[in-house]
Amino acid sequence: MKMKNNFKGKKTLAELQKLVDRWINQFEEGYWPPLSQLASIMEEVGEVSRIINALEGYKKFKPDEKVEPLDEELGDLLFSLICLANYYKIDLECAFFKILKKYDERDVNRWTLKK
Repeated sequence: MKMKNNFKGKKTLAELQKLVDRWINQFEEGYWPPLSQLASIMEEVGEVSRIINALEGYKKFKPDEKVEPLDEELGDLLFSLICLANYYKIDLECAFFKILKKYDERDVNRWTLKK
């Protein structure tokens, strides 16, 4: 069964979390256990790292190496992070703005502001 949903258009983090939750919950298996989700996140980070390493010229792709585009791998990583957040019922928008506030207060004088 394919989920009928509109996957196009801009979405907030909250909307993405709901979309992923609906997609995952259409299956009996549901969310993976947290350690499996973490392993998936690490796998996706490795794939992103591999692509960036090649794009920056440090480790070229092998001629027969199948490579996904960077945007797709970042999408895979975001999906995996959202799965973990949903499993633990974490509102990523709230978490993001808390962290941004922390950085703003802690690091305001750490770097040179542009004029």
